[in-house]
Amino acid sequence: MEVRRINIIIAYFLIYVVWGSTYYFIGVALKGLPPFLLGALRFTAAGLLLLAWCKFRGEPIFKKRLIKKSAISGIVLLFIDMAVVMLAQKYVSSSLVAIIASSTAIWIMALDAPMWKKNFRNPAVVIGIIIGFLGVMMLYIEQFNYDNALGEHREYGVLLLLVGCISWALGTLYAKYRSSGEEEVNAFAGSAWQMLFASAAFWMCTIVNGDIVHTDIHLVPIYSWLSLVYLIIFGSIMAYSAYVWLLKVRPATEVATHAYVNPFVAVFLGMFLGNEDVTWIQIVGLIVILLSVMIISKNKLLFTK
Repeated sequence: MEVRRINIIIAYFLIYVVWGSTYYFIGVALKGLPPFLLGALRFTAAGLLLLAWCKFRGEPIFKKRLIKKSAISGIVLLFIDMAVVMLAQKYVSSSLVAIIASSTAIWIMALDAPMWKKNFRNPAVVIGIIIGFLGVMMLYIEQFNYDNALGEHREYGVLLLLVGCISWALGTLYAKYRSSGEEEVNAFAGSAWQMLFASAAFWMCTIVNGDIVHTDIHLVPIYSWLSLVYLIIFGSIMAYSAYVWLLKVRPATEVATHAYVNPFVAVFLGMFLGNEDVTWIQIVGLIVILLSVMIISKNKLLFTK
């Protein structure tokens, strides 16, 4: 099997499975760290480590064009979306956050104007997306009914998460179409700069919100620090870099199918490690979502040149 094909398979594993696990570990980290401080620490460490690695490999990391484009995508793709995810996860379960994040693929397809003709001309893509959307809708309806039965109102949290999904979709498409062939070679350096710009935004929010003053580092539990390390190494350096690289070599709509698998991983970990309640409707909804991914891959859209 050629090296490029193996790299694509590994990259998809990272954004499918590893990225799906980050929802659970974000929830664990938030038990000891406030959202903005968590984002600042995570992306500062990940960005600096990845940038140092790129410099060690001899990559040109201080290119004006690369830094400029990374600043825009870093704010739109990382800061807004991750800030929304972490803020929302203070109030709802990691499973619900991941489930709502599934709609990202729908938004990417709806906003990817240059690919409309190709995407909607392929019956397998249309059927797969529709089935995935139906699975997500099952989970939406089940959650809203659950909230109403308890007299809770988390509609604002859901809307906030949808804003994050749209921001992620726009950032994804910007990274896809505003990058040149030369920047494909510097995909990892671009990822590092995106993280650093996102971290700068998180630090500003941390200072404004007073997180540093109100957080006693000595009282932060060890499991929060370990979760932060996991998010830095596996969630940011490995999985996010794989995501940015895949956007250079694969169609954006195909890469977006990670949004269908991530909820399954998040719900599984939330249920068995976090003792989160998962209903049979959520299980059925996730099976339907996975079915949509199988339809797309069955049509040989995944892992092909």
